[in-house]
Amino acid sequence: MVVSGKTKVCGLIGDPVEHTMSPVIQNAAFRELGLDYVYLPFPVKKEELGKAIAGMRALNIRGLNVTIPHKVDVLRFLDKLDPLAEKIGAVNTIVNDDGFLTGYNTDAAGWLQAMLARGCDPANKKVVVLGAGGASRAISFIMAERGAYLVILNRRLELEWAEELAGRISTTFSRETRALELNRVNLIETLEKADILVNATSVGMSPDTDQTPVDSDLLRLDLIVSDIVYNPVKTRLLREAEAAGAKTAGGLEMLVWQGALAFQHWTGQEAPIELMREEATGLLDSQH
Repeated sequence: MVVSGKTKVCGLIGDPVEHTMSPVIQNAAFRELGLDYVYLPFPVKKEELGKAIAGMRALNIRGLNVTIPHKVDVLRFLDKLDPLAEKIGAVNTIVNDDGFLTGYNTDAAGWLQAMLARGCDPANKKVVVLGAGGASRAISFIMAERGAYLVILNRRLELEWAEELAGRISTTFSRETRALELNRVNLIETLEKADILVNATSVGMSPDTDQTPVDSDLLRLDLIVSDIVYNPVKTRLLREAEAAGAKTAGGLEMLVWQGALAFQHWTGQEAPIELMREEATGLLDSQH
């Protein structure tokens, strides 16, 4: 592609951003649709976030993805929040309309789209969510909004994160949400009644691919197992869930869908989802 004075700039801010797959996926999508856009990664330290957002306005950058550690802190620098992003209290996509900045959370919608595409609707289902960080927050809120019943399990050290998240969901949706310590006893108790299990932790991520947050004997045929880890494409949790006969959804689908939804916010065009999936898969394959 040729960059000109008319080229619209999109990008990613975070720390670190060296390992991101987004530039490859997004630039391939822009090329495919013949759009005069370019996507770049911008490493931004925590203390420089305000300046980075001011720079977005000053340089008329069309759109940004926001990753760790800025998804919550960025809210105060924006002009408007999408209602779901406001409920979640985290943003991963910003759209710049002539200096007016709107924040969205496509992590939440991306996860839901990936699940719906697999024929799994969390409406009225009992769900066990592992972890209480940014991804868990997004996924938990969109499930509660859809009518799911949640139990959030987190490590003892960060149990208050889960309690705060469960309290916020209970208040927002008038729906009791429990928070428990992530241990085998609580997994046995909660998974026995669960329809869906979501791993929203980084357990099992490369290079620690031999790890899993749930023992294989707790997985069963009528459980749907979602893992947000996308490297490797098939985690140990997903492999063992498949061996137990469970339906599974991997993190790569969420990654692709959240990118596709961000693309649509910036360009107003339908994203070439198949191509984005191929690019993401190809990139992961080339790293192994």
